[in-house]
Amino acid sequence: MLDKIWSSIAAAIQAVSDFVCGYPLFIWLIGGGLFLFIYSGAAPIRYFGRAIHSLRIKHEGKGQISSLQALASTISSTVGMGNIAGVAIAIVMGGPGAIFWMWVSALVGMASKFFEGSLSIMYKGKDNLGETQGGPMYFITEGLGHKWRPLAIFFSSVGMIGCLCVMQANQLAESLIAVFAQPAGVSDTVGLRAVIGIVTGFTVACVVLGGIRRISKIATRIVPLMVGLYFILIFVIVILNIQRVPEVLASIFREAFNLKAGFGALAGTAIIGARRAMYVNEAGVGTASLMHGASRNTEPIREGLVAMLEPAIDSGLVCTLTALPILLAGNYHVEGVQGLTVALQSFQILIPGAGQYLLMVIVFFFAFSTMFSYSYYGMKCSGYLFGMQNVRYYNYFYLLMIVVSCIISLKTVVTVMDLAFALMSVPTMFCLLRLSPRVKRAMHAYFGNNSRPADK
Repeated sequence: MLDKIWSSIAAAIQAVSDFVCGYPLFIWLIGGGLFLFIYSGAAPIRYFGRAIHSLRIKHEGKGQISSLQALASTISSTVGMGNIAGVAIAIVMGGPGAIFWMWVSALVGMASKFFEGSLSIMYKGKDNLGETQGGPMYFITEGLGHKWRPLAIFFSSVGMIGCLCVMQANQLAESLIAVFAQPAGVSDTVGLRAVIGIVTGFTVACVVLGGIRRISKIATRIVPLMVGLYFILIFVIVILNIQRVPEVLASIFREAFNLKAGFGALAGTAIIGARRAMYVNEAGVGTASLMHGASRNTEPIREGLVAMLEPAIDSGLVCTLTALPILLAGNYHVEGVQGLTVALQSFQILIPGAGQYLLMVIVFFFAFSTMFSYSYYGMKCSGYLFGMQNVRYYNYFYLLMIVVSCIISLKTVVTVMDLAFALMSVPTMFCLLRLSPRVKRAMHAYFGNNSRPADK
């Protein structure tokens, strides 16, 4: 009886998620991001150099962390399991062409992140304890007015679910079992997954219970190391298979516009790529502004420039690094929704005997870095709803869900996360579009001359 009830609930959630995360999400995020890209005067392209320059500037305003720490902390959440498992899922479901649409999503996502970062500083608010905070709930109430507070409550409510980091824990458990347990003859049981979940939760607790400053300090150290190691690993694979790389790159562009299977197949490939990119770079979802809102930066546009670097790094660079080995190995023609398993097998094919173990090192970095940052996002959402003095209860719930997510199926995890992120994007993108004229006026003032008066 309980199995039938759960199956009915899961089927209903799947149906809602498939609809919301189809054409509506594609039009909302990609269409909205494209509008912001054009409206900003192609800011991601024109001001990319200025964005890198902004990282070297120190700030003295109200906040808990620097812009660099905000960038590192945000990247530690976006450059995570989604860059490995998410990319693998995109290729399995949509073929090589899905990667092209992830690139498109990265470019327009840079524009969305630019507006997010700018608004997170332009419209800061204060929590119930009087501490300065930023994020969608605050630029909704401070930017649009308190009559829009129900929209802020909606974002915070779905944000508490979307920021539970269940996919990272689930895929970490799956990879540990596939690489270490099963080859040793240990069965994949609920008990084993629970043990993995408990150990993972304890490790995460050692960091997240220390608050945003501990999270940002660890993220600032982890992010350069994990991206650097991953780049070296992929570089070795590319060099060993350099003769096949041109064909793999060509397949990405060829399959992205493949009309042999009809326009529906083309649209499906684009939607899959955009859907997975949403989970990877989170542009327009609102999570980045939660972190950038804690920055000590006092210049909104400068924070926006820093924020727009994130999609270029995660959806542009890191996702491409993941896609190359999977496409080179050619083992993505599988049944069902599979993510990390496909990636592990790809690395093992390309580097026999050591590939999956080398990828596991990266997986550890990626999974834990994301779980560290997501706890802060969920804490901010729960603090807005229930008061900052009660956020420790959300942290306990967050840690409990890490254990639970190690046990439940990947399909359920992906469905819930996709739906939660899609719902989070509704108030965020609405606010970005509604307040974009104010950001545009701030851009004119900031870029009004070439002397960079705010950057001195």
